[in-house]
Amino acid sequence: MRNIKNMRNLLAYSLMTALFVGGSACTNLDEELQDRFTEDFKPSNQGVGNKDNVNKPQPNDGLQAAFSKVLDGTATNGGFFAVQEGGTDEAVITQKGGDWYDGGLYIKMHHHEYTPQTWAINDAWTQAYGGIFQCNTINEATTSTVAQKAQVRMLRAYFYWRLLDVFGNVPIVLKPGVDAAQSTRAQVYAFIESEILAIIPDLPAGKQEYGRVSKGAAYALLARLYLNAQVYTGTAQNQKASDAADQVINSGVYSLSPVYSEIFDPHNVENVEHIFVAPFDESTGTGSPWPMMTLHYPSQLTWKFQSQPWNGFSTLEDFYNSYEDADKRKKANFIVGPQFDFSGENQLLDLAFDKGDPDGAGLNYTPHINMLFPNASRQGGARFGKFAFKNGQKNDADNDFPLLRYGEVLLNKAEAQMRLGNSAGALTLVNQIRARAGASALTTLTEGVMLAERGRELFVEALRRTDLIRFGVYGNAWWEKQVDPNAANHIIMAIPIEQMQASASTAFPLKQNPGY
Repeated sequence: MRNIKNMRNLLAYSLMTALFVGGSACTNLDEELQDRFTEDFKPSNQGVGNKDNVNKPQPNDGLQAAFSKVLDGTATNGGFFAVQEGGTDEAVITQKGGDWYDGGLYIKMHHHEYTPQTWAINDAWTQAYGGIFQCNTINEATTSTVAQKAQVRMLRAYFYWRLLDVFGNVPIVLKPGVDAAQSTRAQVYAFIESEILAIIPDLPAGKQEYGRVSKGAAYALLARLYLNAQVYTGTAQNQKASDAADQVINSGVYSLSPVYSEIFDPHNVENVEHIFVAPFDESTGTGSPWPMMTLHYPSQLTWKFQSQPWNGFSTLEDFYNSYEDADKRKKANFIVGPQFDFSGENQLLDLAFDKGDPDGAGLNYTPHINMLFPNASRQGGARFGKFAFKNGQKNDADNDFPLLRYGEVLLNKAEAQMRLGNSAGALTLVNQIRARAGASALTTLTEGVMLAERGRELFVEALRRTDLIRFGVYGNAWWEKQVDPNAANHIIMAIPIEQMQASASTAFPLKQNPGY
C-alpha cells in the first residue's frame, strides 16, 4: 500500500504490546487502554506531553484551496518526502520479514534502482501538479487582489521548484485545463526565477500571515534555487544565492529559534524561524503521520497513540553517529534506547522479536541495523523524533512542517560564501547554527563538513537528496548501497509511466528523461 502500511497481524501485535518486563499479562486489555486515554500522563521518552490540539485559523482569503495542497506528500512515506529522503544516507525503510516489502519499492529506492513504474515518483508528480492546478484556477479568478495573486504565483513557483528538482524536464502549465509542451530543466529554472522576481514587489512585506507567504519566502526560495543553479543549468549562481539570503537575513523579520526542538514540535505554530510552512493539524490539515511511519508497534503505549505505529522509517547508523553527543539536535532528532510505557517503569515487549536479536523481547531502538532485507531487525535503527509527538495523538500530527525556514537560509548563505572563497564568513554562519545546538565550534570548513552540517540541521526536512546531488555524492556508496553506475542520470527521476501513457495521444507527448 502507499501511505498506510500493510498491518498484518494487527490484533496479535495489539495483544503483545500489553505485556511489559516485570509485569503480568493484562486481561480486558482494550477496556483498560480506553479508560486511560483520558488521563494526564508524562511519558519518560521524548515528546511534548500535551494532549491539546494546537491550531490557528488561516486567512479567509479564498486561497486555501491552493495553499492546502502543500500538505500533500510533504511528510509521509509516499510522494515528495519519500523521493527526497528515501535513497539517501539519512533515512531508510528496511524489510522486516513480511513487513515493508511493498513489492520491493523501498529496497529499490535505497539501491537507486529507479524506474518509471516507481509509484512514489508518480505521487510526487501528481501532488505538485495538483497544487499548480489550484493555483492556476485561483489566478483566473477576477476577485483576487494583486497581493493575493502574487502569493498564489509564489506558491506555484514553489511547486515548480519541486518538479524542477525531482524531474527536471516538465511542462510549464499556466492555465487550468490547458496543456503545454515539455520544457527543459534550464527553461523551468528560468521560469521560476522570472516568476519570483516579477512578484516580489506585489508580495506582502514583513511577517507572513499564517499558512501564507510574504517577500521573505520569495527570497528564501530564490536563495535555494540559486544555490542549486549549477545542477539545474550548468552555471553556478552563488553570489545571487548569497544576495537573496541577505534579503531574508537583513529584513529583521526572522531569527533563529532559541530552542531547536521548538521549530518542529506540536506547538510550533508561527515559530520565529518559519518563513513558509505546511500547516498540518490533526483534524483539519491531515497528512503528517510522523509517529506512525517511524515507531515500532508497541510504542503506541508510550504516548497512548490512538492507533498502532507501522514500524517503517529509521536512520542509518553512520548518520546518527555523525552528531556529537553534546549536540542537542541528536536528542531532538532521534529516539533511541529501551522503550517504556507511559509510566516510564515498564519496558515494552515485542513478542515477535527476532530470535537472533541480542536485546531479546525488550523493545530497544538501537542505532545499528543488521541488514536492509529480507530480515532486518524489527528494533534496529534510531527512529525519527524531530517532529515530536503528543500524548494521545491521532495518526496525523499537529506539527507544522517548515518548507522554508531561517536556519536553512543561514546555511544557504554560508555554503554560497564558502563556494565564493569566503570560508571565514561561512564558518561564522555555520558556527552560529552549531552554537544554538550546543555543539563545539568548527575551526575549518570543507565541502564534506558543510554537507554533514546541513544534514544534522536539516534532517528529514525533505532536502537531503537535493543536497547530496549538489555536493556530487548522491551516487556514492553507503550502508547497504553500492556506487550507482547510473548516477549521472539519477540526479533526476524518471517521468512516471502513468504520465507517459496519459500524454501519448495528446498534442504534447512527454519524452522520458535520459537513462530510464
